[in-house]
Amino acid sequence: MNIVVLGAGAWGTALAISLAERHRVTLWSRDAAQVAAMAAARENRRYLPGCPLPADLLLSAEFDVARAADMALIVTPLAGLRETVARLARCDRPPPVLWACKGLEAGSGLLPHQVVAAEGPGLQSGVLTGPSFADEVARGLPTALTLAAADESFARDMAHVLNGHRLRLYANGDLIGAEVGGAVKNVLAIACGISDGLGLGLNARAALMTRGLVEITRFGVVLGARRETFMGLAGMGDLILTCTGDLSRNRRVGLALARGQALEAITRELGHVAEGVSTTREVIRRARELGVDMPITEAVYTVLDGRLSPAAAVDVLMAREPRAE
Repeated sequence: MNIVVLGAGAWGTALAISLAERHRVTLWSRDAAQVAAMAAARENRRYLPGCPLPADLLLSAEFDVARAADMALIVTPLAGLRETVARLARCDRPPPVLWACKGLEAGSGLLPHQVVAAEGPGLQSGVLTGPSFADEVARGLPTALTLAAADESFARDMAHVLNGHRLRLYANGDLIGAEVGGAVKNVLAIACGISDGLGLGLNARAALMTRGLVEITRFGVVLGARRETFMGLAGMGDLILTCTGDLSRNRRVGLALARGQALEAITRELGHVAEGVSTTREVIRRARELGVDMPITEAVYTVLDGRLSPAAAVDVLMAREPRAE
């Protein structure tokens, strides 16, 4: 299959490296200087240092490479999804589209599939999501992901084609659940980073993850997701990895907040997008509109918004009235 990976950050580069073992892959970046640097070094030193690019992985800064693709995999930050889909939709024969960005669109609160439907109506499409760190995928360590689409036959077909001996894919027909799990787990990762940074212990982390999964499920079901999706890779699996793994950018945001660093300085030092920051604001807005109770997410929001210190937000959570589980 001829695949174009749109977005040459860490995750896009890792997926391109992995898929190049079995397919003809072109990694695209809008930044021609970055493409030239990767071509010269055969490595993405800016976003994924130490992971060589395969000799047959093609690189391009020309969007026209998407016109000849059998499938486009969008791995831009969520903020770039709308523009990228619109450009694909203008192709004479737009290829099927998968996206690997997570979150709710800033301002609109839309899930990625809603953005795709607005800009590319009629496109065959789905999401690739689940517990995965780019560095490990690029190094060929075993990883399992969910490929979800409203059209379950499309999900099965794409999972079969893209499945590899080190990148195992499971098809799923619950597009909403897969996206909600991937989005809201980043909020919980910030919460767990705050807890760990304050030295609150493993008991507290376990409580945050467990009750956080309840919040994710509650929110997702109201939006139309299947409850069982959140027990799988796109829910529990992604939550566990992001809340406990040291490679998690969102967890690192929480750790830095606990140390008293300002949010602006934290995001600047990361050098990568931590989607949980903008997602928190959108989830809270949608949850309030829908009447969904999400106390941990509310606590993270008050810290990101500067209204409470991390320690004070913990006190607010612990002071809540006891209730049945």
